[in-house]
Amino acid sequence: MSAISQLLDILDLEPLERNLFRGRSPQTGWQRVFGGQVIGQALVAATRTVDGRWPHSLHGYFMLPGDPAVPIIYEVDRIRDGRSFVTRRVVAIQHGQAIFSMSASFHREEEGFGHQMDMPDVPRPHELPDEQMLKERLLPDMPEAIRNYFERERPIELRHADPMRYVDGKPRGLGQNVWIRTTGPLPDEPAAHQCVLAYASDMTLLDSALAPHGASVFSGEIQAASLDHALWFHKPFRADQWLLYTQDTPFAGGGRGLTRGRIYTEAGELVASVAQEGLIRRRVKS
Repeated sequence: MSAISQLLDILDLEPLERNLFRGRSPQTGWQRVFGGQVIGQALVAATRTVDGRWPHSLHGYFMLPGDPAVPIIYEVDRIRDGRSFVTRRVVAIQHGQAIFSMSASFHREEEGFGHQMDMPDVPRPHELPDEQMLKERLLPDMPEAIRNYFERERPIELRHADPMRYVDGKPRGLGQNVWIRTTGPLPDEPAAHQCVLAYASDMTLLDSALAPHGASVFSGEIQAASLDHALWFHKPFRADQWLLYTQDTPFAGGGRGLTRGRIYTEAGELVASVAQEGLIRRRVKS
């Protein structure tokens, strides 16, 4: 099974009862469940309880690391069904405890005022080395954790505007730019693209808070974990076409880093915005 087929399979939750769903995790050897997976699955669960509306925002909190060895149960609370907006709350449960909670709001399509921040001027995806080129050029010199990451087949392709930042260890500015898309085509259903983007929105974002310090989540010296995550959908898009994930980090301190992201189509349309705070601390050497 290809990585993208596996992702779609993982996002296809099993209905157990009204408002109750079961999700699985890929058995890839990770010690905890990827946060983006839990966000994506929770959004799938909420979406399956709503008709005629599309999600426009979600706000989630990570409370415990997920155990990839056992299923995750998603319980949906149908808080409100309004004429314009629908509100849902989702709790992800493992071993009898909540590991993640999320509120999501759905909105019917309507006309309104329009404006957006312009997309930054960065190299286009075809101007950047693809992952195969990176493997050939950089993999032998990469730290083992980064090398293991890039050697696996993944459902999301990443093209960093500054790929050398994971090699030279030099401090960067307060932002970074990453092109993202799935490694295979997705169904035409808009909800599939929204849930896949929710999954991908947790990738690379927290790492932008480490870039100013010449550090990375791939380093064995860093303990990193998402604490909360917010995502707003603005316009329709396709997650199997290139999207620019432009990120900045307004603040880091006290063991936490605040990060923000804007997601654009290659044509420059702003389709989503993201905010996240995460744990970033140096591991204490024993």
